[in-house]
Amino acid sequence: MNEPLLECVERGPRTARGTVIWLHGLGADGHDFEPIVDELGLPDLRFVFPHAPVMPVTINGGLPMRAWFDIVGLALDAPQDDAGIRASAAAVTRLIDAETSRGVPSERIVLAGFSQGGAVALHTALREPRRLAGVIGLSTFLPLADLLSAEKSEANAGLPILLAHGDADNVIPIRMAEVSRERLEREGYAVEWHRYPIAHTVSFDEVRDIARWLAARFAD
Repeated sequence: MNEPLLECVERGPRTARGTVIWLHGLGADGHDFEPIVDELGLPDLRFVFPHAPVMPVTINGGLPMRAWFDIVGLALDAPQDDAGIRASAAAVTRLIDAETSRGVPSERIVLAGFSQGGAVALHTALREPRRLAGVIGLSTFLPLADLLSAEKSEANAGLPILLAHGDADNVIPIRMAEVSRERLEREGYAVEWHRYPIAHTVSFDEVRDIARWLAARFAD
C-alpha cells in the first residue's frame, strides 16, 4: 500500500523554476517558516512546508507534539532514533517524488530544514539516489553521522550544502554543528558555513545569506 503524503503548506507558483521542501523544527508545524517566503524574495520558486506527524518526544517528558523523530538527549553521544529518522526521510522522499511527478526535475529541488527538520533534510539529501540542487541545515546537526560513509549517495557526492548556526544556541550547541560540518568535509562535501550572534532562531542576516545561496542554485 502506498503511504500517504504528509500534509503541507505550499507557497509560490505551481509552475516554478524549482522547489524548496522546508522542514520545521520540533513542536512547530509547516506554517512556522511560511513567512520566510516573502523575506527571501524569490517569487519563481515554490516552497513546500510539510507538517511532521505527532508523536511522544522523550526529551520533553513524552509529551505528544509534531516531531520528525524521537529525541532522548542532545549530547554528542546521545542515542539517536534511527527508525524515526529513516521513517521521516522516507516521507520526505515521497514529497520529492510528488514534485518530480509535477514536472520538477530532482536537480531543481532543494531540501531545507531548521533544527530537527534540518537533521532530517541532511540525512535525506545525502542518501537520495537522484541528484538534488542542494540542502540547507539551519541550527542543526548531522544525524547518524557514523553511517554516512556506507550510505551516502554517489549522485549527491558534490551536493551544495549550506549550514548556519547561532553562537548562542542553547538548544543545539554550536559545537554539534561544527562536528557535523567537520564530518561532512571529511566525507568530501563542500560546505558553506555561517555562524551568527544569535540563539536558536534565524536572523535577518541569515535570511539574506539563504536568499543568495538559493538564487545561486537556480541561476541557470
